[in-house]
Amino acid sequence: MLSAHGLLDELHRGRVSSLDIVEASLERIDALDDRLKAFIAVDAEGARAAARKSDRERASGSTLGLLHGLPVAIKDVTATAGLLTTQGSRIFADNVPTQDEESVARLRKAGAIIIGKTNTPEFAFGAVCSNALRGPTCNPWDTRLTSAGSSGGSAVAVSTGMVPLAQGTDFGGSVRTPASFCGCIGLRPTPGIIPEPRRALGWSSLATQGVLARNVKDASLMVSVMAGMHPGDPTSLKPCWPTGETRKPRVAASLTLNGAFRVDDEVGDAFYHACRQAEPVFGTLHDVKPDLDGSLQAFKTLRAAESWVKFGRMVDEHENQLTESYVWNVRQGRHITAEEYLNAEMARTRTWRTFQRMFENVDILLMPAASVMPFPNSQGEVMTVGGQPCESIIDYLACTFIVSLVGFPALSIPAPRKADELPFGVQMIARPGQEAMLLHAAQLMEEAGFQHQWPHLTPS
Repeated sequence: MLSAHGLLDELHRGRVSSLDIVEASLERIDALDDRLKAFIAVDAEGARAAARKSDRERASGSTLGLLHGLPVAIKDVTATAGLLTTQGSRIFADNVPTQDEESVARLRKAGAIIIGKTNTPEFAFGAVCSNALRGPTCNPWDTRLTSAGSSGGSAVAVSTGMVPLAQGTDFGGSVRTPASFCGCIGLRPTPGIIPEPRRALGWSSLATQGVLARNVKDASLMVSVMAGMHPGDPTSLKPCWPTGETRKPRVAASLTLNGAFRVDDEVGDAFYHACRQAEPVFGTLHDVKPDLDGSLQAFKTLRAAESWVKFGRMVDEHENQLTESYVWNVRQGRHITAEEYLNAEMARTRTWRTFQRMFENVDILLMPAASVMPFPNSQGEVMTVGGQPCESIIDYLACTFIVSLVGFPALSIPAPRKADELPFGVQMIARPGQEAMLLHAAQLMEEAGFQHQWPHLTPS
């Protein structure tokens, strides 16, 4: 399947119809998804009907949206009117919302065709993308391995060409880590760029929606459609989407941010190799050594408190229907005191100020997008990182959690790899609101060979 821009060009030239594209997407899903389990629900007839309507509108000369006639996938924690939204849980196995989430409504308004819902761990909690309803989403490079959580279904759907674009969510790395494991682009914009007016914790900036795509230009296009202020979201931002940044970025690189987190040796080798390949693009990469003491403990506290407030009652009432790991994660916040919570917020503020100082002399920071390489689905959780035991999922995702803590935009881009190597993503970080610079730098890297490659099991 072509990229989103490639398909839109074919539509514009009249070489294909929207129905042709949807049928090709459905054929791809039918051929691959029994093995990969990227989707938890597919709306084949609804997508065909929407495609026929799109073709009629194009033929009549109607004003067309930016994504007119393109199939897209939506992560199954995001509400879609008339389409199953289980959140990966038996509790909501038959849940069909009557209203779209705002981002979905904006995608539909832009002409996108919602082809289905992608798999996720229960309520988007988990190192692997697996749940009791669908089972594990498999990595298309090696189906014994995980696609990572929690937007693993979206990452697999995009990287294998089932769809050109997919929506995801990212609390602590849930877009970036699956993108790294599956070899595609995963963009987490500045919180507030994509509004969420139905979110109960309106002031929370730890979580945001994001996108998965096969190239930088496609990722930018999808977020531009979803972006913009909404009166129901107190953190939503005015549209500030890229206007053609051309400056040469000042780029720094750090494997562990001065020991703030651990990574496996294989990740270190892959990251340093990727940095050497980036130097011809940016010149000498600067070094940074921030003091981030207390940052990860702050994230653990804030994540636990938010999870307990949002889901604690449900856990107590439906424990026997929920996975043990989900119950354990939520109950970590049960006994957090107000003092502990506010101390965590103060540590978060210190971390944010440290990041701001770090970016005074650089535009882009390169880091690993995952602390480990793809691991077996059967393993369930990451046991060790950097040769040391993991206390929780945060030790495994610390390289992405720490960016979520400060609310900086980030993008995972596939590093050049040999044919027999698994994908590895380089995480690119910019200052809040500086998506123009982030995407410009990512485009330069993409042109230098940091590109999506087709998984072995997938014909291009």
